[in-house]
Amino acid sequence: MKGDEGSTARTRPLGDMPLGELQPAAQEVADWITGYLTSVSEYPVLAQVQPGEIRSRLPLQLPEAGESFPAIFRDFEELVLPGVTHWNHPGFFAYFSITGSAPGVLGEMLASALNINAMVWRSSPVGTELEEHVLAWLRDLLGLPEEFDGTINDTASSSSLYALAAAREAKLPETGAHGLCGEPPCRFYASEQSHASIDKAVITLGFGRNGIRKIPTDEAFRMDPAELRKAVEEDLEAGIKPLGVIATLGTTATTSVDPIAQIVDVAKEYDLWVHVDAAYGGPAAAAEEFRPLFSGWERADSVVVNPHKWLFTPIDCSVLYVRDPEQLRRAFSLTPEYLTTAETGVARNLMDYGMSLGRRFRSLKLWFVLRYFGAEGIRDRIRQHVAMAREVAVWVDAEGGWERVAPVPFSTVVLRYAPAVRSGEEQDRINRAIMDRVNESGEFFLSHAALNGRFCLRIAIGNLRTRWEDLERCWSLLKEAAAKEAEAAVS
Repeated sequence: MKGDEGSTARTRPLGDMPLGELQPAAQEVADWITGYLTSVSEYPVLAQVQPGEIRSRLPLQLPEAGESFPAIFRDFEELVLPGVTHWNHPGFFAYFSITGSAPGVLGEMLASALNINAMVWRSSPVGTELEEHVLAWLRDLLGLPEEFDGTINDTASSSSLYALAAAREAKLPETGAHGLCGEPPCRFYASEQSHASIDKAVITLGFGRNGIRKIPTDEAFRMDPAELRKAVEEDLEAGIKPLGVIATLGTTATTSVDPIAQIVDVAKEYDLWVHVDAAYGGPAAAAEEFRPLFSGWERADSVVVNPHKWLFTPIDCSVLYVRDPEQLRRAFSLTPEYLTTAETGVARNLMDYGMSLGRRFRSLKLWFVLRYFGAEGIRDRIRQHVAMAREVAVWVDAEGGWERVAPVPFSTVVLRYAPAVRSGEEQDRINRAIMDRVNESGEFFLSHAALNGRFCLRIAIGNLRTRWEDLERCWSLLKEAAAKEAEAAVS
């Protein structure tokens, strides 16, 4: 019997999808993607399903026999697609609007087909060297100094974690061998508007929730350098060791820009690592007129920029630049024997610059995007998005009963309906209802922010498919929703 099984295994035609099936299937997928990207606005931007609804439609058991591609693709359209919130939709104004551009999608398709793992140079020479090259292009586009060296991670959460790990290695070099035992309490500093991923990174690195101190902001929601200095001095007096400061150039709630030059001045005085979170705002530095907002970031120790936010690259693609990459390598380099190669010490092994051993070929899609649009094309698109946001700000400023609650340095507008006849709490309720009404329309998706204790709406512009007509329609729906809520409140 065992012999028969062995014979069957040797003769049974096993393997991948046959070429005769692959070619028409690939063509069908390519045609579908083309149609989707050209008509995504026809879908409701928010998935029209309830929690648990998608799973209830899926088979409970894995099929015992394989299924045909047409059957699988049919279920993609009938079961999967209804559960998609369309981030590529021109009316997606929530969080930070993003674009999976066509050249980026094509690059991602090829990267999936190549299926490389760029953990060491030998495992994928081009995965290593194209990443080095394309990040040098991006660095130059943004005006960062040549000494900054980059690597690509999945998201800014990982990039910031790795940056703060490098800071720990630089300021507490013994912790790599001995851990934090015996070290004094340590602290990082960030503004009240910093991203939650910074808190998570500090906690993950072993400093606990008390390892980060939030610095007050000014009326434009920017970190106050005087308050930073005060906090550092208070901690020093209390026996707490300051390690680093995180400045944000484009905060999540308001896209406010911390005064990075002044923050660096304070940081250098106290020997603090400076990490710049420019995950969203960083691409704006490609345009000269926005470059003054970034003056001083060239003196930082590390910078994160997310091409998957405002550089039209399909998610995920987050770039971490470090002034001294050796600090980052020391924090993570650990080479088991089976990964030792003849090129070690000569060529870079990307696994040495973060937690991930497996590394996708993310640089390919970024390379496609940068080449297809070019430096000037990228600048023009960023300029247009900023112009759109500033036009929306003009509409808000001119409309009675509405207020803009933050400056518009980039392409996000923060606003609220604030009629004087309503209390702050009632205004909050109305604004939430306005947001829900607009989101339920299926045409647009807005998210919110809490500023000075008040509920505010955000319109984040950054999708290549967003047109002026979309903004006009969204603003019209906001005003209609506000009028309906005001009318309901009276009745």
